[in-house]
Amino acid sequence: MRKIQPKAAPAATGGQTRRQRERFVQAGGMLQGYAPDFVVRLGYIAAAIAVVCLAIIAAIIIVVPRFYGLPDAIAAAVAWVLPIALLASFIAPAFRLAQKDRKAEGKLVQGQLMGASSVSTSMGLGMLMVQTRGGVEQFLVPPAKLKQVPGNQVNVVLTVTPNLRHVRSVGVMGQRMVGRVEPPVPPVMKRLQRLPVITPIALALAAIIGDDAVALSPIPNSAVHAALAIIVGAALAGAVYGVSYLLQRRMMTEVQALAPKT
Repeated sequence: MRKIQPKAAPAATGGQTRRQRERFVQAGGMLQGYAPDFVVRLGYIAAAIAVVCLAIIAAIIIVVPRFYGLPDAIAAAVAWVLPIALLASFIAPAFRLAQKDRKAEGKLVQGQLMGASSVSTSMGLGMLMVQTRGGVEQFLVPPAKLKQVPGNQVNVVLTVTPNLRHVRSVGVMGQRMVGRVEPPVPPVMKRLQRLPVITPIALALAAIIGDDAVALSPIPNSAVHAALAIIVGAALAGAVYGVSYLLQRRMMTEVQALAPKT
């Protein structure tokens, strides 16, 4: 008998990966699933941090040229632009969506419960899988709203904000026959949740410390001094990014190993 080999799933092309990344950013990026009010407060905090960074940049441009020259001052100030850029890239898209969601009415999503977990890769959020008419959808849900979700397959009704996809409420239709048992959270999941928060902070600190430490050191040649400061700051930031990338891959491998084999 002729044996038919199953076809392998085609790998995602560059265009598909780019579209997935765009959809991820359009849905709020790493802040997808969080409450709009929380995201707005986070945006105000980020704006305050950006103002402090701008004040430090202005102080460096005014004070440092008196001792080291203008090129060194510019090199020292450049590193403080990185925190502003990181905050803008991570928080600004979600902040705009949160402003819309605060005024928008939530949409109803109804379907069959496929699975639920009080932990996900997003810090402080669990996950809910629902079979809808459009297919299986995943929602990030605060763990407190998952307490009433049973372990058997029942119909659920979610109220979801249209932009950040924050789940405002979870309703269960039908009998709750089986209690949902929550397994202990693996330590690797907790580390994986913290990594997206720690990485930008470590990245900015590495760039600032490396850049400013060299820029404020007594090196005679002003042009070489400024260039060396930028190179050291960029090298340290790149090293932090590389270590973070390797750690993330290692943690994802550990998480995949914990999944049940089918």
